[in-house]
Amino acid sequence: MFTGIIEELGAVTAWNRTADAATLTVRAPLAVSDAKHGDSISVSGVCLTVVDQGDDWFTADVMAETIAMSTLDSVVVGQNVNIERAAQVGDRLGGHIVQGHIDGTSTVVSITDGSAWRVVRFSLSPELAPLVARKGSIAIDGVSLTVSDVGIDWLEVSLIPETLAATTLGAKIAGDSVNIETDILARHVARMQEFQVAPERARPVSQGVFGHIETGAIPTANASTASLRTEKSNA
Repeated sequence: MFTGIIEELGAVTAWNRTADAATLTVRAPLAVSDAKHGDSISVSGVCLTVVDQGDDWFTADVMAETIAMSTLDSVVVGQNVNIERAAQVGDRLGGHIVQGHIDGTSTVVSITDGSAWRVVRFSLSPELAPLVARKGSIAIDGVSLTVSDVGIDWLEVSLIPETLAATTLGAKIAGDSVNIETDILARHVARMQEFQVAPERARPVSQGVFGHIETGAIPTANASTASLRTEKSNA
């Protein structure tokens, strides 16, 4: 798990593709200062596992699904990437809960500079749009941000000077692609809604101490009590 607070800018030193996977090597002195084999490191929002390392670099395996879902598909040697080590128990949660599991990519639509900030608008696919809310949290290239505005097919974030200087977002221009991870709570709510069905269509899937549990329906206290009474009378 990560918090979306970027610790350093890393640099890609090697990207080796095979038919259905790749290995990525990144120079990131801070990240490897206390890293060990098997540790998780977020690379521009993508959670990767350390398989090899040196004094100031680490290498990670990248599977086909990750390449297809993220901007790693177009990464080049010399490119800067946002780096964050996995959160430790007891750390302050400065951003929000970020898993490093990319939902997809987005494109920079427009950039508007203010006196001390920059408003960046990103595209939103139909699949991701329902998971993004105004004033909600979102991770863009691994950076924890607050959605300042949102539309049917776009979202906006307001970037302060620190974010512009400390992350790769400061160098983005219209047309650039970024990794998007929506809020984990929104994901689970959306998944639960997929199982919402009319009560008359719900089917019992299990029976236990608390009575019948039906697909797509959460048993209420009354429903559970009625079920228990029925079982008792049948006994």
